[in-house]
Amino acid sequence: MSKITILLSVLAFMLTMIVGCQQRVDIEAEKTAIGAVLNNYVTSIKNEDMTLYAKIIAHDPDMVNFGTLATERIVGWDALEKLIEDQNDALSGTKITVNDVTIDLAPGGRFAWATSMWIFKANMGGQWFELPVRCTWILEKQKTGWVIVHFHKSVGTTG
Repeated sequence: MSKITILLSVLAFMLTMIVGCQQRVDIEAEKTAIGAVLNNYVTSIKNEDMTLYAKIIAHDPDMVNFGTLATERIVGWDALEKLIEDQNDALSGTKITVNDVTIDLAPGGRFAWATSMWIFKANMGGQWFELPVRCTWILEKQKTGWVIVHFHKSVGTTG
């Protein structure tokens, strides 16, 4: 056997081992896990459950989010936590109907993005209001599981 044949055989073996050892991503299982995080987000808002909310959101001081009622960027976990606590104090009876959920994974399965449409109903100061809300989510798979690293919500239109 020539040295080139041996070298090519070794390279082919190494490539086979590398490809064979890569973890396969179970896309449906990951989408189910991401769907559970998004459901927990809704549950945490409806139930004013900050413990659950804190488990599903990244605690990154540099993360930036956009909410429907916030007039500025929400920068970092501390600002987001304060905003949600203030929202919990201001609103009661919150109901969220979720429609049109889409979930997609990036190659490799470490990041995902999702969209959904909400009908958000709540009572503020004795007055009920309803908003159609468009939601976009970015999630990262961390050691503890999927967490939301960014969201953007905007008021949509009815009809």
